[in-house]
Amino acid sequence: MIRKIIEINEEACNGCGICVDACHEGAIEIIDGKARLVRDDFCDGLGDCLPECPMGAISFVEREAAAYDEAAVAASKAKQAAFAAAAHRHAGGGCPGSAMRTFDRSAQAAASAPAAAAATCESQLTNWPVQIKLAPTRAPYFDGANLLIAADCCAYSYAAFHQDFIRNHVCVIGCPKLDMVDYTEKLTQIIANNDIKSVVVTRMEVPCCGGLEHAAVEALKASGKFLPWRVVTFSLDGRILE
Repeated sequence: MIRKIIEINEEACNGCGICVDACHEGAIEIIDGKARLVRDDFCDGLGDCLPECPMGAISFVEREAAAYDEAAVAASKAKQAAFAAAAHRHAGGGCPGSAMRTFDRSAQAAASAPAAAAATCESQLTNWPVQIKLAPTRAPYFDGANLLIAADCCAYSYAAFHQDFIRNHVCVIGCPKLDMVDYTEKLTQIIANNDIKSVVVTRMEVPCCGGLEHAAVEALKASGKFLPWRVVTFSLDGRILE
């Protein structure tokens, strides 16, 4: 059928992802660093994404397109909600990652002061973008790389994260609780489409980080590759629990 639907100018798109959040139906995704309309039948033609685009890269066109499928959109949302609920569920009822707590760093800081004074802190990040949702599925920096798949909070919890984990790795990060998305397909493409040498997954001890670990493991299986891999878990106060 001929109907009104959005069109995205990929040359003008800067890959910020604002339109992805603005599209309540999930019709837009960031693929290889650019916004793309991935499902015609998910686009209702109302254009909530248009005014949100800072680059003016989205416009309306009339073309042959599948009719808007409200039932398919509802099913997709239900699937995402179920995935998020599974990632957040734990025996106590409620997410422990959201529980308020404090850590006394005074003794630790005093003990490490001499070493800290002698050390230099330099960023070890060598690739961009790092968000899984924004990362390309094929890039030169992935070839021959040791891939680090990290939960967002790890670098804030573990003080030497750059030196001990990002160094000599290509890094992608995500949070299944906030993104409410299954990263499996994107990670599968990254691993399958590039000459990845090894995979390290870093996560926090909270249950919601299990979604990231699960996605990474499933992506390794789906890629058909047999790579060295390991999972490192951090406590909320910055200790390695593996």
